Amino acid sequence: MSLPDMHSSEAIPEAARVEIDRLLNSGDLFRYTAASEAPVSLLESEFAALLGAKFALAVSSCSAALFLSLKALDLPTDAPVLIPGFTFAAVPSAVLHANCRPILCEVDNTYRIDLQDFAAKLPGVQAVIISHMRGHTSDMDAIMQMCDAANVPMIEDAAHSLGTTWNGHKIGTLGRMGCFSFQSYKMINAGEGGIMISDDADLIARAIIMSGAYEHNWKKHAVLQDAFAVHQNRLPLYNLRMSNLSAAVIRPQLQHLDQRVADGRRNHDLVAKRLEESPHMQVPSPLPGEIRAPDSIQFNLTGLNDDQVTHFVAKAADAGVKVQVFGASADNARAFWNWQFIPDLPELPQTRAMLMRACDVRLPTHLPTNTLKAVADVLLNAAASVTLPEQV
Repeated sequence: MSLPDMHSSEAIPEAARVEIDRLLNSGDLFRYTAASEAPVSLLESEFAALLGAKFALAVSSCSAALFLSLKALDLPTDAPVLIPGFTFAAVPSAVLHANCRPILCEVDNTYRIDLQDFAAKLPGVQAVIISHMRGHTSDMDAIMQMCDAANVPMIEDAAHSLGTTWNGHKIGTLGRMGCFSFQSYKMINAGEGGIMISDDADLIARAIIMSGAYEHNWKKHAVLQDAFAVHQNRLPLYNLRMSNLSAAVIRPQLQHLDQRVADGRRNHDLVAKRLEESPHMQVPSPLPGEIRAPDSIQFNLTGLNDDQVTHFVAKAADAGVKVQVFGASADNARAFWNWQFIPDLPELPQTRAMLMRACDVRLPTHLPTNTLKAVADVLLNAAASVTLPEQV
């Protein structure tokens, strides 16, 4: 069968189109025009309720949310911030943007933080960002225990984990702040956009002002008002606001999140079970207590050399499935050695070895079962083809 575009995004509900037309006719796109109940304000209250958080701040991207989270912590210049060696380049970029210094720790072949290396590098850092990269959750109980013992604030980069839970707790609610993405390849599609949540009124108040709530626009946020007054005219304005138009696209999709999460998990597990038939593909299992919300699948190629990996990728592409090998794709923004903007970029041998065999395939939640089976067949056939006849 002919495969659809595997990088297609989630559709925008019709309800969003009605609100978009209303906004376009009114020209009311700026979040602070209305005294109350602007679409962005409504999104913040709805998202906070969805996650069970006290406060939310909608911004221009998840990167902006990470940046504002670090700035809200009021870290000193050049403060070391510990991050995983497997994440998107936007994470160390946000650290540098906040005038801090990224410290990279190793990641194992399950795409999760190496706890031994994390513990070794934790002393002396002033903040931690945990990236649940591609929705894979590290041992958050161990990480939170270490961070609490060291009195180091932890921020969650939950860009890929909206809908994931850890021992019954929603990912993004475990740290001082949780940051989410509405970029097109995420569960909620707004093209661009992000949001941060927190139960700390002072931190969210600082972030709100710095996001661009100039003069007294912070009065339009549902946060304890005395949390703002001490910061008036004392914080810079970075103007990272979300527009009402983006909020109008996002809000109707929130009610579809549970179904998308269920569909995404079904899709992932169906393909993962099929891939187990190959001796060359290994899909890491979830940790106990981790219930994922995937819209893609990751697997490791085993027992193959570099040429065979290249052959596998080419064969899959010829059959209509794009496979990204994180470390083998030129200039991949998820391969730490391409983050050459980091001074004194370290070497992470364990993470490098993992990235050279770790594969990524998009599985949009709306794909039907017959398409998923066809995708699995393509991957299985491509893996089988890497063994030359004389090697059998």
